[in-house]
Amino acid sequence: MWPILPHGGARGAPPSGMSTARRRVWIFLYHGGMNHVPFPADRAVRQASVLHALAAVLPADCLLSRTEDTHAYECDGLTAYRQTPLVVALPATEAQVAGVLKACHGLGVPIVARGAGTGLSGGALPHSMGVTLSLAKFNAIVAVDPNARTATVQCGVRNLAISEAAAPHGLYYAPDPSSQIACTIGGNVAENSGGVHCLKYGLTLHNVMRVRGFTAAGEELEFGSHALDAAGLDLLPLIVGSEGMLTVIMEVTVRLLPRPAVARCLMASFPSVESAGAAVAAVIANGIIPAGLELMDKRMTAAAEDFVHAGYDLDAAAILLCESDGTAEEVAEEIERAVAVLEANGATQIEISRDEKQRLKFWSGRKNAFPASGRMSPDYMCMDSTIPRKRLAEMLRAIESMEGKYALRCVNVFHAGDGNLHPLILFDANDPDELHRCELFGAEILETSIMLGGTVTGEHGVGVEKLNSMCVQFSTAEREHMLAVKHAFDPAGLLNPGKVIPTLQRCAEYGRMHVHRGQLAFPGLPRF
Repeated sequence: MWPILPHGGARGAPPSGMSTARRRVWIFLYHGGMNHVPFPADRAVRQASVLHALAAVLPADCLLSRTEDTHAYECDGLTAYRQTPLVVALPATEAQVAGVLKACHGLGVPIVARGAGTGLSGGALPHSMGVTLSLAKFNAIVAVDPNARTATVQCGVRNLAISEAAAPHGLYYAPDPSSQIACTIGGNVAENSGGVHCLKYGLTLHNVMRVRGFTAAGEELEFGSHALDAAGLDLLPLIVGSEGMLTVIMEVTVRLLPRPAVARCLMASFPSVESAGAAVAAVIANGIIPAGLELMDKRMTAAAEDFVHAGYDLDAAAILLCESDGTAEEVAEEIERAVAVLEANGATQIEISRDEKQRLKFWSGRKNAFPASGRMSPDYMCMDSTIPRKRLAEMLRAIESMEGKYALRCVNVFHAGDGNLHPLILFDANDPDELHRCELFGAEILETSIMLGGTVTGEHGVGVEKLNSMCVQFSTAEREHMLAVKHAFDPAGLLNPGKVIPTLQRCAEYGRMHVHRGQLAFPGLPRF
């Protein structure tokens, strides 16, 4: 058995001289990710051992171990933190996936499952002493049942590909993350992804009927069913959003919806982000549930307009995109009601899409908000918290104040209808001081969300990005219950270890916290 790395003493603290980003990754690996996972001092020795075991399961061309090959897997969409995996496995069959899991389980080797790598929280950040399990080859659509309105697909099928396969039947898959042309359904299930139409049609959780996968030991499990209900405990909601910690997802059955007969989008301009936020609350308060209700501030609007030329009002301090869908009569009535509410709450200009081409153009700016931001700055960090809708204006004022405090720009795009915030902090990752200020800025956004009655994540997951904030959101007892669930599925702690649920030591490392009599205390923040 390989020796366990001690967590205290000289080897229990990050080496001096580390940058903030590397220190954070170090803490993740040695106070979370490596917790109770044995490994040899010599990385090459372990790599050779793992390769030897996996060679009995996979062909040589399905195993990557050279640095130039594994470098492409060093991060997901959160590029500020990087780590090279020990080995990358590229199985093509479920039998091979089970074999890899069994081999790694026998050796006590951590496994990080990876889809398209579009996640924004570091959920697919590799383990330096573990195996990255790429599921990119599992991209088959197993079946589309137009009568039952379901589609069964492998985990590596792209989100948009499901709707493309269902289109000949007049059906589509509703959740539509901005990365839907690239992100995979397995990753969507792992993160409980949403999208611009989640207000009316729900998150991934509300659109998935069944998930089949493997435990860390390679045992096959199935959650939910093709029917409306399944025997036994309803564990499907536990798997959706579990971020690869409980099972390796292989196959998913999703609900399909009839494509609406008509869809129209209106663009409303506002003189301030506060008035736009207040208008969002008013729309919902008046009983209107749009198909989509998105807010973009002036900077984000300008960046998106420059990128895709969507026809946005560049003079507005903020714009709202509000979409109605259904029958022609339903859409006309809802649009009329929405216009009245928006005008009563300060809208200075309202434009309604004339046709499908203009509707898609309006949405193209919102869908391309992230790449548009990439043209404004070398790097950006996308936050993902949720607050009560009525406090949107308050949150926007707080973020504006933080920009001055940390001397960094922030552009804002929100799933305003359900209070899901996506502030994008602009910074240069090559400047350690800017990265440090960006981390502090992001942490304050998340903690402010908690104080306003919200939560630290909406749809991007916790990964490694929000581990510190999880320490603020949840008490020690609550985190211990979460860890108990993790232990029930993965006793050895090998699936995506150290992510999502921080250890007590991890929380103690967070500068704004201290441990008092075995309990975490958070100065200035309420206990939950």
